[in-house]
Amino acid sequence: MRVVVAGGPRARFVAEDLRLEGADVVAVVPATAPAEGVVDATAGPAAAELVAVLSAADVLVVDASREALTSALVAACDRFGVRIVARCARAADRRLAERYGLRAVDADASAREMLDPAPPGARARPAGRGRVIVVWGPAGSPGRTTVAIALAAELARDGRKVALVDADSHAPSLALATGLADEGPGFAAACRQAERGTLSVDELDRIAVPLGDLSVLTGINRPARWPELGVDRVQAALAGCRSWADDVIVDVAASLELDEEIVSDLDGPRRNAATLGALRAADLVVAVAAADPVGVSRFVRAHGDLRVLVGATPVRVLVNKTRPGVLGIDPRGQVRRTLERYAGAGEMWFAPADVRAVDAALLSAQPLLRAAGRSSLTAAIRRFVGEAIEPAPQPVPPVVGRRARRLARRS
Repeated sequence: MRVVVAGGPRARFVAEDLRLEGADVVAVVPATAPAEGVVDATAGPAAAELVAVLSAADVLVVDASREALTSALVAACDRFGVRIVARCARAADRRLAERYGLRAVDADASAREMLDPAPPGARARPAGRGRVIVVWGPAGSPGRTTVAIALAAELARDGRKVALVDADSHAPSLALATGLADEGPGFAAACRQAERGTLSVDELDRIAVPLGDLSVLTGINRPARWPELGVDRVQAALAGCRSWADDVIVDVAASLELDEEIVSDLDGPRRNAATLGALRAADLVVAVAAADPVGVSRFVRAHGDLRVLVGATPVRVLVNKTRPGVLGIDPRGQVRRTLERYAGAGEMWFAPADVRAVDAALLSAQPLLRAAGRSSLTAAIRRFVGEAIEPAPQPVPPVVGRRARRLARRS
């Protein structure tokens, strides 16, 4: 394994540790040298030589900082197929590395940990524990909450324990859409107890509000309460929910902005912390796009930020509100070609604009499955769950003997 080490005065010690682990350290350079080299490789022979060495490497170990970790360096390493390992001395450095979806290790991490090939963001579902499915979509009401409720109801049809969580820190609406009271403890109380280490299965049963066979953790009832949903709190609460339910469906807000870039208090609360924390803790992300010119444009612009944030976590694209009136002939084909070309989305599913079914669900304050079980929208959601979330195992062809094949031909 060929490694380039970019760091400060201790870079040579890091290189020696890596050599002891069997790595082939091909270069030791200052921390900002790779970032400066990929910006302008024609600045001099040294920069061009460094870019050539970097393109042939397998791993780049770099001290994380805003000067050393840049979008240009990450894009160049993606093209070269070079894995970046960011050594982080501060919490701000770790947030910067996670923003680019990089593997972040402590500044005093061992060489074995730095050479670990585990991809950033890969989260295998633990045996016997539930999974977290986050429903996200860009601004403009693409139908995040409606889809989240419908997905939870569909997954609960097979007798699974399903929890529905409202982690929207901007405009929570899950309680309003299901007719539940939001004055109770809800998800904010689960976050507080998780921070203190007192969140248990029994406590989640007490906090949750039943909605048929679903367990609902309602969101904050006033927008001013958003500081209660911090990153660490949200991730700890969702980790506790894994032991409580087989599937945890999380409805989040649209914004993916990192607020620390525009404020001076790096340790203060963040309005988008709940969304970012939930997406980082997700085992699967359902990205909802509205099938109209504005909705598709917003989705394309935000999809890159989503991919950077979630890393290797699978993303399933659901195009909602599909109708010919706003896109003309072949709306599915137009949306598919646009998302494939500009968002790199290979596989996607479509749900029709069934206003009557959505109105029936809102009027009865019930999921689509119960309010409009035979609607085209319910059928599309059911198909999406069966193909994208719970795909059926492929049947194994039976082993047929020579005599059985001969009898079949005769018959």
